[in-house]
Amino acid sequence: MKNEEQARSLFGITLSDKPRWKQFLICSSGFFFGYLVNGICEEYVYNRLQFSYGWYFTFVQGWVYIFLIYLQGFTPKQMVNPWKTYVKLSAVLMGSNGLTKGSLAFLNYPAQLMFKSTKVLPVMVMGAFIPGLKRKYPPHEYLSAVLLVVGLILFTLADAHTSPNFSVIGVLMVSGALVMDAFLGNLQEAIFTMNPETTQTEMLFCSTLVGMPFLIPPMLFTGELFKAWSSCSKHPYVYGVLVFEAMATFIGQVSVLSLIALFGAATTAMVTTARKAVTLLLSYLIFTKPLTEQHGSGLLLISMGIILKMLPDNKSPKKRSIAPTTTTPPPMVENEANSEDNRFQIGIEEAEEKRPLV
Repeated sequence: MKNEEQARSLFGITLSDKPRWKQFLICSSGFFFGYLVNGICEEYVYNRLQFSYGWYFTFVQGWVYIFLIYLQGFTPKQMVNPWKTYVKLSAVLMGSNGLTKGSLAFLNYPAQLMFKSTKVLPVMVMGAFIPGLKRKYPPHEYLSAVLLVVGLILFTLADAHTSPNFSVIGVLMVSGALVMDAFLGNLQEAIFTMNPETTQTEMLFCSTLVGMPFLIPPMLFTGELFKAWSSCSKHPYVYGVLVFEAMATFIGQVSVLSLIALFGAATTAMVTTARKAVTLLLSYLIFTKPLTEQHGSGLLLISMGIILKMLPDNKSPKKRSIAPTTTTPPPMVENEANSEDNRFQIGIEEAEEKRPLV
């Protein structure tokens, strides 16, 4: 059974009985709302308050997710996949979230955002190797991804001159997050494809619960657990910001999983790229940062890449070849021959009966 034929819903809104464009609009709207709020909160906490505890904040976010899923009435008894299905997915999910949030201690938010915008390219490449997917994309989609990468390079080089908060460590961290993102979306799509009965709630619950223990070693190794606990205890209002951010991100995350289930990982990655562009502009408007001509050139190339990705494929869909319905005569040759023999035999018998007796 195809994913599109599955009964999908998003926060009580039934998606299955709606046309594709409405499904896309509803899921994208939820995603945009959740992650625009997430972006504003992240930049406020990391760049304004100087609280750079990515692993710890991801840990707090995970508990908020579990609590919200519990309020929705989901229990492990409703799972359709075994727990082991989510081990790899959980590891890359928590690694991606932790590295992404942690990189904000070394990069300003727009630079980190632009790095994350290029994840569509590794997602497309990795989709060709994930078992159960083996995706292939037309050349113009790869070209759009290359435009995104070139635009990112221009923007990042300009940002390195205009922003004091830029370092190689942050670039390495966000690059590691990109590698994990390449696996993340494709693994999620593979689970939806191989078992279409999987719900978005189950995937988010299991990947979060299984993944949270993966956050403990980096928190202990870096000493972030105790530093973050001490800092947040002195400024408890930070927890309010984190909980609010996690609630908004929860809406965005469930919407993303709906997009992946209905439209695939690569299309979802392009939607997230468009969202990052909107968040980027809001960041410069709200936090009043300088824009240069090189910034503009990078944004122009990124916009070209997004538009190119949205173009329909020139390939016309292959028409199903319908074989001509020729009516083959039934194999009556042998029967006709037999009937002729029977008539011949009956004629001999009648002739013998009519023959006068001598």
